[in-house]
Amino acid sequence: MVNQHTSPPQIPSFVFGTSGLGNIYKAETYANKKKIVAACLSATEDVAFFDTAGKYGAGLALEVLGNCLSELKTDPSKVIISNKLGWYRIALLNEEPTFEPGVWKDLEFDAEQRISYDGILACFEQGNQLLGDYRSEYVSVHDPDEYLSAANGDADYKKRYQDILEAYRALLELKKKGEVKSVGIGAKDWKVIEKITKDVKLDWVMIANSLTIMDHPIELMTFIDELHKNNVLVINSAIFNGGFLIGSDFYNYRLLDEAMEEDRKLIQWRSSFYKVCKQFGLSPATVCFQYARSFPGIKSVAMSTSKPEKVAANIEMANHIIPEAFWENMVEKGLIDHESIKQFLL
Repeated sequence: MVNQHTSPPQIPSFVFGTSGLGNIYKAETYANKKKIVAACLSATEDVAFFDTAGKYGAGLALEVLGNCLSELKTDPSKVIISNKLGWYRIALLNEEPTFEPGVWKDLEFDAEQRISYDGILACFEQGNQLLGDYRSEYVSVHDPDEYLSAANGDADYKKRYQDILEAYRALLELKKKGEVKSVGIGAKDWKVIEKITKDVKLDWVMIANSLTIMDHPIELMTFIDELHKNNVLVINSAIFNGGFLIGSDFYNYRLLDEAMEEDRKLIQWRSSFYKVCKQFGLSPATVCFQYARSFPGIKSVAMSTSKPEKVAANIEMANHIIPEAFWENMVEKGLIDHESIKQFLL
């Protein structure tokens, strides 16, 4: 096992995601992005925690975040930046980037996956260059699940998994040298996270699209309990299934197709969920947030927004109380199972 003695990472209850700074789904003006960063700083009493990645707009989010923080004259000691590593900015040779087609808009660069000992170090250095006056203190391997899923046969899978372990060896060396403070992981497939935690001692994990009000496997809940017992912090991100639960046409970053039965079922579930929310005078976003943060092992929730005025509103969602009758109604309508909401019931 790749191991090292660690001190508990400092992660606030709310993490500011930066995918919007990288033009996810639509291109935002720089002025609006600067207002978003300013709103995040204003809404934070102590230290603002930003989660970013080289994949977000092929490094655009990193670049914009660094520029905004600098122009806002932000004290580096008042900011913690987590950079999910594994994607490296390269020249854009076509009209559209080659990664996640249709998701990132109006980009000037492309990105390629580099998961290996040397590759992850290159991503780390490039990320800090794009951040300018700021540095990432929390680092992780981004999308190791996608890297493994692209394997061509068992031999290639084993090689790729070894690449991931080598990437973590590099990150743990950075931590040992004091160049970073904490090492974690960010992935959509929680089973890959579980596999890696058996071989690498992580400080924290970030799960995406995995524990939401619509999608919450019992096995995942058990895994989060185990992480909690082992003092591994969990950040729950993409709690709206890539925006789908609050009205987006994308589900987990995939454009929905109503010609597909599976997608029609997703849309029907959302419609029924909205009706229950309306019945109880609740916003779907608030309900999603409260569910996503309700488990003891969840240390923090990461959220992104493209509207500066929503930053404070997002944080305020933590203060809302969802009545027990709402959850009972969800069970009665078959929208959720009783086992997954017992934390809300007396």
